[in-house]
Amino acid sequence: MGSLLVTGTLAALFTSAFAGLGGFLIFAKRHYSQENINFMLNMAAGVMLASSVFTLLAPAVSSINQMESNHYLGGLWICLAVTAGVGLIWLLHELIPHQHEYSGRQGLKMDWRSSWLFIMAITIHKFPEGLAVGVAYAGQDLFDPKALAVGIALQNIPEGLMVAVSLLAINFSKLKAALFAAITGLMQPLGAFIGILGTGFSSKMVPFGMALAGGTMLFVIVNEVIPEVYIRKNGEKTSLAILAGFVVMTYLSIILG
Repeated sequence: MGSLLVTGTLAALFTSAFAGLGGFLIFAKRHYSQENINFMLNMAAGVMLASSVFTLLAPAVSSINQMESNHYLGGLWICLAVTAGVGLIWLLHELIPHQHEYSGRQGLKMDWRSSWLFIMAITIHKFPEGLAVGVAYAGQDLFDPKALAVGIALQNIPEGLMVAVSLLAINFSKLKAALFAAITGLMQPLGAFIGILGTGFSSKMVPFGMALAGGTMLFVIVNEVIPEVYIRKNGEKTSLAILAGFVVMTYLSIILG
C-alpha cells in the first residue's frame, strides 16, 4: 500500500503540474479572448468525457464481469457506484460556493468576487480528476493508468489558463496569477491519495472505485459543461471542440491503455 500511495500521488502531482503550465501560458500571449479559452475548455471536456468512459467505466465493467458471475448483480453494483460518485460531487457543488459563466452562482451563499467563484468552480473539478488518477493506479494490475494520467494532464492546461486569466482580472500580477493556478492543481494529489486509500487495500474494491470516479467526472460534464456549451451562440464550434477532445483521448486510450 505504501509504494502504491507514493506512485499514485506522484502521478497526480505530475498531472497537477500541467495546471501550472496552463497558468504560465499568460506570459505567451498578451491577451486571450473568451472564445479562445472556451474552445480549449471544451476540448478539455471532451477529454474528460472519453476518460470517464474508456479509462474508468469500461475497465470497471470488464473487471466486475470477471469477479462476479451474476452479471445482473455486477451491473447493479457498478450503477450504484456511479450514482454514489454523482452524489459525492453533487454534494460538493451544493456546499462549496462557486460560479459558472452562464448558470451563475451555486453552493452556499458567500460574499466573494465573481473571479474567485470561477476559480472555485475549476478547483472543485480537480478533486474528482485526482480521485480518478488514484483509483486508476490502485487498479494498475487490471489496466494501464497512463492514458488517464496523460488525458487529465492535458485538460489541466486550459483550466490553469482560465484560473490565471480570472486572477489577472482582479489585478493580480502575471507571476502571482500563474503560481496560484499551479496551487489550484494540488487538489488532484489530495483526491488521488483518498482514491488509493479507498480502493488500494483490496483489488475487489477497484472496479467500484473506478465507477465512482467515473460518476464524479460524468456529473461535471452533464451538469456544467454541456449546458454551458449550448447556452452560447457558437454552439457548433464548441461542440466540435468537445468532439475533438473526445477523439484525441480515445486515441490515447488505445495507444497507451
